[in-house]
Amino acid sequence: MKVLAALSGGVDSAVAAARAVDAGHDVVGIHMALSRNRDEFRTGSRGCCSLEDSSDARRAADRLGIPYYVWDLSDEFEDRVVADFLSEYASGRTPNPCVRCNQHIKFEALLGRASTLGFEAVCTGHYARVALRDDGARELHRAIDTAKDQSYVLAVIGAERLSLAMFPLGEATSKAEVRAEAQARGLGVSQKPDSYDICFIADGDTQGFLQRRLGGRPGDIVDQAGTVVGSHGGAYAFTVGQRKGLRLGRPSADGEPRYVTEVRVDANEVVVGPEALLSVTRLEGDEVVWLAADEPAAVPRRCVVQVRAHGEPAPGRVTVAGGRMLVEFDAPMRGVAAGQAMVAYAGTRVLGQARVAAGSAP
Repeated sequence: MKVLAALSGGVDSAVAAARAVDAGHDVVGIHMALSRNRDEFRTGSRGCCSLEDSSDARRAADRLGIPYYVWDLSDEFEDRVVADFLSEYASGRTPNPCVRCNQHIKFEALLGRASTLGFEAVCTGHYARVALRDDGARELHRAIDTAKDQSYVLAVIGAERLSLAMFPLGEATSKAEVRAEAQARGLGVSQKPDSYDICFIADGDTQGFLQRRLGGRPGDIVDQAGTVVGSHGGAYAFTVGQRKGLRLGRPSADGEPRYVTEVRVDANEVVVGPEALLSVTRLEGDEVVWLAADEPAAVPRRCVVQVRAHGEPAPGRVTVAGGRMLVEFDAPMRGVAAGQAMVAYAGTRVLGQARVAAGSAP
């Protein structure tokens, strides 16, 4: 099979490409240049897409003996990921840019180019598994190593793109196993630290990035009664459940900590209150992607739902109707913000996902 291997410059993608070569595929390595200013995109282990990463990817391809190319996808990344990130925050939602990157860059722009050039699959270093059903359909499952599992951010790619995806690290038992394999293969990235946080915010200062790109919009922080208890530089920089960085001038009457309970973008207000107000038992989501074609989504079904990339799945009932996903949890969930992804699982299998649109209290 003719396979395009996405090489990020890290250890995971390098080992994934190596396993694709070992499986007998005709592999070509591609590094995606996603930054318009690549010299500034790595600080320690933060970020990715730097010149250092491109060089590491090239060395890995050379070691594997496969062709290597760099594709400039920076315009697509800026338009579909960064712009979406800014738009979501400006609208009072809390997005996950990794979800959008997988949806629009790694499994839309990249896969589109790959298909045009005759590639039959795209191989990445994601930790997830693909299972083939008797009817030929594919299922997306959690990785064996649940600590590294990335099925949550992959659920958005849909069944059609899943049919062209390869995840050779899905069966890996640990990151230590992958690093040891990289070292045994002579791949220089075997001890390279993982990138983390948001790749296009290299210093990790999300609020600073938002203020630079969206501008300052001073406003009030108010309590549930509407009393002003502090100020902010832009309501867009806050998220439901946030406690740190509020810098409140007036303590609560009971002395208990206060959390962001609502972001009112139109009024440019941030509302704070006690932790008890963060609990929800129902979530409604839009932008639904249902992967389990054999499971009737309109029929309420028992499953578990994950609302954060490394969050604990919570049991409940899921129904999809009219382009919306409704989740009813067995027990209250705390601090879920609009814009987050919610992913439904049956065991290790991903059933579908949606973007959180609204939640309601017990």
